[in-house]
Amino acid sequence: MIIHSILDTDLYKFTTSYAYVKLFPYASGTFVFKDRDETRYTDEFLEALREEVRSMAEVRLAKAELEYMASHCRFIPRVYWEWLQSFRFEPERIRIYLDEHHELHVEVEDFLYKATLYEVPLLAIITELGNRLLGHVAERDEVVARLFEKVELSNQHQLPFSEFGTRRRFSFAVQDGVINYLNENARYCLGTSNCHFGMKYNMKMMGTHPHEWFMFHGAQFGYKHANYMALENWVNVYDGDLGTALSDTYTSESFLSNFSRKQAKLFDGVRCDSGDEFEFVDQLVARYLDLGIDPTTKTIIFSNALDFHKALRIQKHCQGKIRCSFGIGTNLTNDTGFKPSNIVMKLARCRMNVNQPWRECIKLSDDEGKHVGSDREVQACLYELGIS
Repeated sequence: MIIHSILDTDLYKFTTSYAYVKLFPYASGTFVFKDRDETRYTDEFLEALREEVRSMAEVRLAKAELEYMASHCRFIPRVYWEWLQSFRFEPERIRIYLDEHHELHVEVEDFLYKATLYEVPLLAIITELGNRLLGHVAERDEVVARLFEKVELSNQHQLPFSEFGTRRRFSFAVQDGVINYLNENARYCLGTSNCHFGMKYNMKMMGTHPHEWFMFHGAQFGYKHANYMALENWVNVYDGDLGTALSDTYTSESFLSNFSRKQAKLFDGVRCDSGDEFEFVDQLVARYLDLGIDPTTKTIIFSNALDFHKALRIQKHCQGKIRCSFGIGTNLTNDTGFKPSNIVMKLARCRMNVNQPWRECIKLSDDEGKHVGSDREVQACLYELGIS
């Protein structure tokens, strides 16, 4: 059993789940798995995955976990955690199969406040099972030993970072060892996105909102209004808490053009998850200056497939311009010598309630070749936003 706790996931799954509960309790969605490497999986893997999915039904929020989350997440009311204690994963909602090319397909459909909770555990299960069945062996101590240089670099240059490695970790045990080492040795480690390990090691839990929040708004309210409405609704739920705005769901160009003065002043900063980080720094700084805001009072959190050497280069570029921090995932929890998995689960469609039609959800990335959605809908979005 790979997933032992419902808290073994990223904080932003719970923050987004609660936002759906408060604003869109009748909205439904379908999450779809994608392996960007088009890996060929075996029938043995498929059966092992189905067994792990069946075991997810046994996962539940323990009383001690409820009390911890209720006391450490003041921005989510206790009633949500009490509801979560009654929540159970439903394996029958998870459709899993291999196609004729032995590529893996996974889909989950439910009310969005529940469906969003499946994403990270499923990705963690698929990655760990894949490593087992491919015969990949990575001892926890060996992975931890690779952290020494990274942590020394952070300590020496006062490089602030958080651990973001749950969804593509080599294994639960490896992530546990990594976070334990960071907690004891990394002076500028700000925390972890994983709530289970945040509780275990008494580390700050990090996270705000995911791309799906903006994808939902784009599908329901139109792409021109998606960024603005997604941020406005986030403020309606969290009243200024969790104030890092994700910038690249429909390209950072579109985001910056719609980033209002009110939102720029209210949000603490912006997360950059794709594209050229150095260009984005200059573009965001210019936008803040245009709005009459001192960019040195704001923060960019970078989270796009980073290692510590690249983070250090970005930090130097930010000096004197804007504050920065880094969310580092795979380079911490899956630096094993084996090629890490390149898998995602994205919101593919949604509807506001059972009486409304399904609408396709798409994402435009600042990285070439990483748009998510049908060609027809992607082109329609590009046209609506005036992006060539």
